Amino acid sequence: MIVILYPEFHGVAGIARYLDAFLTNLPPGAPDVVLVTGDTPPPQWKRRGVECVSIPMLPTRFGLTLWSWKACRYIVAMNRERPVSVVNLHIPPLIPGLFLPSGLPIVVTAHTTYLGMSGRFEGNRHFRSPWNALSVRLKMLMEHAIFARADTIVTLTEQGRRELAQYGRTERVEVIPNGVDLAEFSPKGPPVEKDIDILFCGRIERRKGSRPMVEVCRRLIAADPAIRIVIVGYGDDEAHVWQSLAPFAGNVLLTGKVSFGDMVSYYGRSRLYLSTSYYEGLPGTCLEAMAMRLPAVVWDRDFYRNLVVPGITGCMAPTNDAQAMASIAIRLLRQPEALERMGDAARATVRERYDWRRLATRLVDVHVRAGRAPTQKVVTT
Repeated sequence: MIVILYPEFHGVAGIARYLDAFLTNLPPGAPDVVLVTGDTPPPQWKRRGVECVSIPMLPTRFGLTLWSWKACRYIVAMNRERPVSVVNLHIPPLIPGLFLPSGLPIVVTAHTTYLGMSGRFEGNRHFRSPWNALSVRLKMLMEHAIFARADTIVTLTEQGRRELAQYGRTERVEVIPNGVDLAEFSPKGPPVEKDIDILFCGRIERRKGSRPMVEVCRRLIAADPAIRIVIVGYGDDEAHVWQSLAPFAGNVLLTGKVSFGDMVSYYGRSRLYLSTSYYEGLPGTCLEAMAMRLPAVVWDRDFYRNLVVPGITGCMAPTNDAQAMASIAIRLLRQPEALERMGDAARATVRERYDWRRLATRLVDVHVRAGRAPTQKVVTT
């Protein structure tokens, strides 16, 4: 039995979407899965072979710490009655990893690291860390401890592997990308009106490129005063984006947080996906957009390698060159045949490399192998 430990599963955040797609696409014959979470699933949420255990999490400063302790005690108690083969932890957040039960094999899925999220992996060249030096140091010490406990670490990209190497972890690291549930994110039915020219979506924060996104929008509007832009998302830089783009309300719609169903609609109505993000694991919104036949225009960043292929599935602009990104987008919008060709290639790329039906099988295999292997400590340097 695989136990997945994650506090906020029933939401719209990236890791929640990752887990839901994985559990939806569990292959036949997979071990039973128990999902231990801190929120209550909607009544209609059911997945074959998955039991959801909800341990309420208090909305207080220490709510996550208390939940983590209770959840790990629950896993220990459960293991006495129903043998647990492996525990799967998803980070961030880190707190649950400090209470992991000893004696059980652990697979850590490292969607991102604080080395990367703080900007230190690239020397803070593009964005300032939201944490001070002491805070980052403490977070990285926690990561060191969690990585040392893990029998296997799953990361999403080769960049993620390089980040883990900076922590001294090079053994038993599996690179398995994020994916897309192609049954959910697929153009269906009759063609819909493409009333959105440019779609941005994701967390609205400095690390995700919220400030250059504003500048790209301004340059897009200057180039085409009739352009229609939608920004889907929320985050701690949301107020700045709203205030900066308020004068362009006729061109830009900011939706805030939306449901999965609404996201499919926004993808279907859009012509081109843009992202100014500086740092990601492997961006789920880009994968979803491409699955919906949207070409992508993004910064030239490592985590987009093999996904956004210039001239094939989209285009890359030099990082922080807002004018270049806007110019590329305007040029593509004026070439409907190129948009259609790239959109078809984007869908094909996702189907061939990022289909959750294939990725779920690979992930289950990693967990089964970790559960069978003798538990041993991996030394990190």
